[in-house]
Amino acid sequence: MKYGDITNNKEIQEYYKKGNSILASLGFTDHSVAHTTLVAKNAAEILQAFGYDKHDIELVKTAGFMHDIGNVINRSRHAEYGALLANEILKEEDLPVEDRVQIVSAIANHDESTGVASDPITAALIIADKSDVRRSRVRRKDPMMYDIHDRVNHAVTEAKLECIPEDKLIVLHITIDEDSCTMYEYFDIFLSRMSMCSRAARVLDAQFSLSVNGRKVL
Repeated sequence: MKYGDITNNKEIQEYYKKGNSILASLGFTDHSVAHTTLVAKNAAEILQAFGYDKHDIELVKTAGFMHDIGNVINRSRHAEYGALLANEILKEEDLPVEDRVQIVSAIANHDESTGVASDPITAALIIADKSDVRRSRVRRKDPMMYDIHDRVNHAVTEAKLECIPEDKLIVLHITIDEDSCTMYEYFDIFLSRMSMCSRAARVLDAQFSLSVNGRKVL
């Protein structure tokens, strides 16, 4: 199985098309393939930076791209639904069963409400997913209609993950327009996610740090 086979899979593409439409109706920010492609890329870069092999990198890219397909069923427990859908899709691929189980487990455990990082693949997926905060994820055009998620994402003018393996450190650098969003609002939404990233980083024998407008806050 190649990563390109997954990104070009018509069933997965349809899951994302419909799931993202459902989330739009619910008022959620963008959860399209733009999000999952970025998550796959950043998760792969995390493992690469910390010396993991090409096999693990391929697994985390696949898990990263597929991690949100469960939104097509329901946003609640979407990680678990996504894992079940992924399992059925991956059964059709030329993939060892242990690799399929690893990908399914990572998808099932990426959400902060029920998940946990117990291995490097899941840890990298969690960090990459929770670090995707950016203005382009906001879908509402009228700022008067923004909820707190929209305000926080719109306020982020730049976000970058930095891996510093020699210091065993993963840093999320964020630039926030504090006229658009207060730090309180940011942490109201993201504190549980950043805490999950901290726990995930420890699985990689690293620490997770958050820097906002050049200041370390976590």
